[in-house]
Amino acid sequence: MKPRITVITVGVDDLEKSLAFYRDGLGLKTVGIVGTEFEYGAAAFFELEGNLRLAIWPRKSLAHDAGLPQGANSATEFSIGHNAASKAEVDAVMAQAEAAGAAIVKPARDTFFGGYAGIFQDPDHHLWEVVWNPAWQAP
Repeated sequence: MKPRITVITVGVDDLEKSLAFYRDGLGLKTVGIVGTEFEYGAAAFFELEGNLRLAIWPRKSLAHDAGLPQGANSATEFSIGHNAASKAEVDAVMAQAEAAGAAIVKPARDTFFGGYAGIFQDPDHHLWEVVWNPAWQAP
């Protein structure tokens, strides 16, 4: 498999609320909700760096598409990492997320690897780690 991942889709309980969080709260660029003409098609896509997109799709639609029953939500299944260019940027993103309605589950602090990171949960409890790693160069 060649690493051609272009979309990361997360299931959400309230599409409008999640749209507002990512678009209005975090400032991610989107055209808004598309696909409403289809029974299980309504979703929103956000442009990220490197031709990557974040998609939000109702959990019931994701389950329907996969042909699986909708399971229980778990915040610890995965996390999404946002690489910041500095400690100050980590603090700024964490503050922006909190102002947008995110729950701060781990305030930003120095890490064991010499970096600086904090973790928040979006309205659907997905974990986001905002991290500055001195060994990685943020784009």
